[in-house]
Amino acid sequence: MPRWKALPDELDPQVKEFTTQLRRLVDRGGLSVAAVSDRTGYSRTSWERYLGGRLLAPKGAIVALAEVTGTDPVHLTTMWELAERAWSRSEMRHDMTMEAIRISQARAALGEFGAPPATSGPAAGGRAPRRAGGAVAMSGIAGPAGVSPTIPPQPTAPDADRRDREGTGAPGPAAPRGPVPPDDRRRRLTMFLAGVVGAAVVVAGVLFLTGNGDAGRKNQGTGTSAAPSSTAGTRLPAGVKCAGAGCTGKDAEAMGCSGDLVTTAKTLAVGATTLEVRYSRTCGAAWGRITGATRGDSVRVTAGTVTERGDITATGDTIAYTPMVAVRDATAVKACATLASGRTACTS
Repeated sequence: MPRWKALPDELDPQVKEFTTQLRRLVDRGGLSVAAVSDRTGYSRTSWERYLGGRLLAPKGAIVALAEVTGTDPVHLTTMWELAERAWSRSEMRHDMTMEAIRISQARAALGEFGAPPATSGPAAGGRAPRRAGGAVAMSGIAGPAGVSPTIPPQPTAPDADRRDREGTGAPGPAAPRGPVPPDDRRRRLTMFLAGVVGAAVVVAGVLFLTGNGDAGRKNQGTGTSAAPSSTAGTRLPAGVKCAGAGCTGKDAEAMGCSGDLVTTAKTLAVGATTLEVRYSRTCGAAWGRITGATRGDSVRVTAGTVTERGDITATGDTIAYTPMVAVRDATAVKACATLASGRTACTS
């Protein structure tokens, strides 16, 4: 039985090639997934996802694996950057697909209040089709995109009878317009709401595309505000227990903001220690992490005026996290590592 399961068919070729290379490095070093976890400081569950193609490994994990296997980190990092761009493109396509599904659902919901059924003939309302200038004017016939064509007002029956008696072709006075029927008001309201939804989708699409031009900074917004109030009103995925300001000061894993919902927004090597800014767009929060660290090392993360800190206090521990800080854009977050040796470094 082969050691590795086949990678998902829908995986981007660039990501698939990168993941295959990671598997080769692990095999060449004769390492198990548990051994890779122990030596790199990343959990076994995370490495199972990285090597299974379910999640792209962060840059810090790649640098750590290169050190463990004696691989040139420059070449491996180059392959990671290509895979990261491909992963970002795949995420963009997925988001656009989900947006299209939501648009269809919105239009279908609006259709529940839509135009009345098309009817014709005397059975519909006791009136036969009227002729105007040799053409038959029918009511209830839908035009393009379900919009009823505009039909000029026809003369009233007394006016038509008078023209026939007088034998003239001059039209009589136009019949006064009555109140708009309820069905027409409902149809106009439906068309208006559909137009509003369509305009909002176009604006959202433009903002989404212009905000993702830098593939090396995926899942980051374009604003600079560091402290959103919350994402109240938005239904959170199963297992996620906070969003926005509600996440500040809380543990990311306990609140369900880690795992597949997190990306590494920034990374910095501080000697043998890797400093990272971890960001969850779903939770609207970020936190700091250090891996490959030793007792006495600490990490802190700052967003605006809010700062959180994490420390390694037990011998043998190599990873430390800070509590989360609410943030709209990961570029507004700064993480710093202070090592027991006295060395300090911060992300840009």
